[in-house]
Amino acid sequence: MTSTKPIPAETGDAMNEAIARRVAALRKSGQLTFDELAARSDISKGMLVQIEQGRANPSISTLCKLAAALRVSVADLVNSDEHPNRSVRIVPPGAAPVLWQGPKGGAATLLVGAEGPDMLELWDWCLMPGERFESRPHPAGTQELLNVLEGTLALEIDGHSHLVSVGSSASARTDCAHAYACHGKKKVRFSMVVYESAPKA
Repeated sequence: MTSTKPIPAETGDAMNEAIARRVAALRKSGQLTFDELAARSDISKGMLVQIEQGRANPSISTLCKLAAALRVSVADLVNSDEHPNRSVRIVPPGAAPVLWQGPKGGAATLLVGAEGPDMLELWDWCLMPGERFESRPHPAGTQELLNVLEGTLALEIDGHSHLVSVGSSASARTDCAHAYACHGKKKVRFSMVVYESAPKA
């Protein structure tokens, strides 16, 4: 998922510290300098240094770029599990990271994600009336599957709006500009699966 919005401060330092450890370990195991990772990810060297020091509050967009450059998934970066290579991973209630918060109380929670390099994620979204989340295009071939649990979702794909009512599902190619918005006076809640294939080496 991409956005210029930062991870909410109330997520705490624990996530930033987990991201710092994972990024440093992955960069070093790949024998990448900061300059090389900056060129590969299109993230400034200064920002990368801050991320590894746990002093940055990276947006979803930054995490997506970083994950793609390191050939892992976003879930790999935010997962604080010390044993990530188990065949089964259970995320208990309250442990899933909130990676975006809207100005009126909406939120996007990464419930669980598969290990990279392909990105396969399950999200829980809530948008309050008047809230809208805009996303830049994902890499070619990225697909999203959505199911609306409450309210009505306005799904905007490449400038065209589609209303998805409660109980309905939708699939969309999101390698173009897209957005999610709450339609009407009631909040919308939906689950979403995102699949993004790993970039070719």
